[in-house]
Amino acid sequence: MAVSREETIDLLKTAYCMELETVMNYLANGINLDGVRAEEIKKSLLADVQGEIGHAQQLANRIKQLGGLVPGSAAITIGEQQQPPEDTTDVVAVIRGVIEAEEAACEHYKKVIRATDGEDYVTQDLCIQLLGDEEGHLVQFRGFLKEYTRS
Repeated sequence: MAVSREETIDLLKTAYCMELETVMNYLANGINLDGVRAEEIKKSLLADVQGEIGHAQQLANRIKQLGGLVPGSAAITIGEQQQPPEDTTDVVAVIRGVIEAEEAACEHYKKVIRATDGEDYVTQDLCIQLLGDEEGHLVQFRGFLKEYTRS
């Protein structure tokens, strides 16, 4: 089912907001986490911040190419993702939050891919690339979760 240009722009804006929220949460968790067990997770999160910013930039460029306006801070919708935990040593909660955010991103990119199929190959290709990146993050953090929840 192909969607209109306006609907495609709205889907891209949602993805843009999701990426920006991920940047904020990865940055917060990458700084806030404490403890020896947290070091690898912190490094991974802080390294991923630049990639997520890159995703937001790519989405913003595509929004503009389609004739839309990139949302400013007042138009950004956030708060859907699990927030950084109060307990700064709760590494497992952070990992689970990352997995939840990455799964949501993957599902949203699949939605955009289906919506643009046969109509907007550029947007579809961009979202296929971004989906691949998000799936890579998902695999990495599922691996971390296995390691951190072993008995």
